[in-house]
Amino acid sequence: MAARYAKDQPEGFTNRIERVAIVGAGGSIGKHLTAALVKNGKHAITAITRPDSTNKIPAGVHIVHVDYASEDDTDLVKALRGQQALLITMNVLALPDTIIKLIRAAAKAGVPYIFPNWYGHDAANDSLCEDSMLRPNRDRVIAEIKELGVSAYLLLVCNFWYEFSLGGGPDRYGFDFEKMTFMLFDKGDIPINTTTWPQCGRAVAALLSLNELPKDKSDTEPTLARFANGCVYISSFRLTQKDMFESVKRVTGTQDEDWAITKGSAQDRYREGQEGLKMRNWKVFTKMLYSRMFFPNRDGDYESRRGLDNAVLGLPIEDLDEATREGIRIGESGEVPFPH
Repeated sequence: MAARYAKDQPEGFTNRIERVAIVGAGGSIGKHLTAALVKNGKHAITAITRPDSTNKIPAGVHIVHVDYASEDDTDLVKALRGQQALLITMNVLALPDTIIKLIRAAAKAGVPYIFPNWYGHDAANDSLCEDSMLRPNRDRVIAEIKELGVSAYLLLVCNFWYEFSLGGGPDRYGFDFEKMTFMLFDKGDIPINTTTWPQCGRAVAALLSLNELPKDKSDTEPTLARFANGCVYISSFRLTQKDMFESVKRVTGTQDEDWAITKGSAQDRYREGQEGLKMRNWKVFTKMLYSRMFFPNRDGDYESRRGLDNAVLGLPIEDLDEATREGIRIGESGEVPFPH
């Protein structure tokens, strides 16, 4: 495909993303993406919410109430017309048909860029996506976007959210802060990448603030088009469970003997999760998903395989203990329900 340059585009082309729509602006990840876009101050933001939604939307965001689960997408297409990017942020177990409906509406409205609800592990790792049971949704979404031929997709590879996962119970990063227990997966020495919610927000805001195209052949600055139809790799920390535990002890002023420490095989836990899912016990999905990331093949450490786009996006180096403190607060307050 021939290179595209801003200088060759039709009159009126601005070479920047000015208008962004987001579905799920008040949700777990959505509120952080929205807050970062608002703080960035470079975009007009529209939150598309269901008529009965009670989520709080940040000030400065235009709100449009649309029943996007309805068979009639007229209002949805109208809300998306003129938007340059659509961010879909929904639960990982959200009905795929809803996401497909949003993608089709975006195509009808001529939206050039879509984040199709992928804010997680390495989307380019087929075996990992297969084992996590997310490959069918990934493939269906990408195939739909390609077939429609209107939008480019952007997949944010950030792995598990750090503070959410640290405070989300033993089936995630192994910690139960109420009971002071810690489950080590094998030796606890497998590194994975993990990202805070604010870092995800900063990454998306920075990405959508890049020029869309290079100005001309001599322009070597990063552009949004460079990431089109692919993955954006970011991370806050590359950590083992033992690294997390050391941070937890620093923040809490505790020692090993203050914790009830147990050990379990990540592979055994993954298989147990699979067996539970065969019985339609979706409560074990979290156990299965997280255990898979700590396998000895280090699929959770995409930084070592792919590198990171942190520097290109100007992302800051974060304070681990500060993020751990927030994770502990979340765990102690019960903000993240344990999957049991």
